Amino acid sequence: MSTSATESLVEAQAAAWDPVLDWARDELGARFILSEGVRHVAQPEPALQAVGAALETIGDPFALAALHVMTTLTGSALLALAVARRRLSAEEAWRAAHVDEDFQISRWGEDAEAAARRAARWREMAAAAGVYAAAGRG
Repeated sequence: MSTSATESLVEAQAAAWDPVLDWARDELGARFILSEGVRHVAQPEPALQAVGAALETIGDPFALAALHVMTTLTGSALLALAVARRRLSAEEAWRAAHVDEDFQISRWGEDAEAAARRAARWREMAAAAGVYAAAGRG
């Protein structure tokens, strides 16, 4: 990937994720360590405990199941919590979760089968967000 393309991706990632990370820091007390590339970075125990404490406040089993579905579909407990706490809409969380994929689509085009799978997963995400909202805040 060219330098300008890399910079464009980094900018898109920052635009999508910085507000979520800022919210996690300010509202949950969770400060996460960022990394580049594809590698595991151990997160500070206080950040993990803060997210765990936020999850423990969800007492309704339907809300918890919906949160699990949103976490699975976005790959992020933070995005799911942001939807649950009404910091992000389901659509905003979905876009943040797919910023890298959308960047690749903008460069190389969209695969029809992948788009169909993604559309089905989006319907699951929207349904899960609806179930969470109907179940209340737990």
